[in-house]
Amino acid sequence: MTLYDHIQELRAELSNVSSERELRQIEAEMAAARAELAQHDAAFEAWLARLE
Repeated sequence: MTLYDHIQELRAELSNVSSERELRQIEAEMAAARAELAQHDAAFEAWLARLE
């Protein structure tokens, strides 16, 4: 599963949260996935900059 797909899945799960504990868990997973995606984006941008 791609990071994008994982984030989309987590967003869908947020609409069906049944407890505060579950909400916090999904939010933590979302934050981790977004941080990982940001790292990938930064690495890609650095790679593109080297091509110029």
